Amino acid sequence: MESEWRSRLTAAWLIGADRHQHFRDVLGDLLLASQLWFSGQGYCFALARFCTEEDALHLTAYLERYLQQPDCQYDQHWAISALLHIDSQAGTEHASRFLVPGGLWHQWNDAQYRPSPPSRFIDELCALTDSLR
Repeated sequence: MESEWRSRLTAAWLIGADRHQHFRDVLGDLLLASQLWFSGQGYCFALARFCTEEDALHLTAYLERYLQQPDCQYDQHWAISALLHIDSQAGTEHASRFLVPGGLWHQWNDAQYRPSPPSRFIDELCALTDSLR
């Protein structure tokens, strides 16, 4: 987790696939720091796989910071999808405050070159991972 983005991305996917939850705070901190391209995708996947309240809080902190920065196109789509996955699995509604009309998601998304609605692709990735085990 201290190398370049490819190694971090791979490590995060493996951590998520095997649900090594002791990496939760490391992944959450790395996601929030957003220092390297693409690696945040793996962090979001792993947090979605852990699927706890703590993971939702890491994703929420990330979205609160980076949805307020329309010039930053990092891993916002991955984070909202991961949060939607946790909400669907845990019966929570963490993502709803970002998705209200005029909310942070819409403000950020509308400022993008190619706006797109939030997607539930993390659901599919988690289901595929479960099917391979």
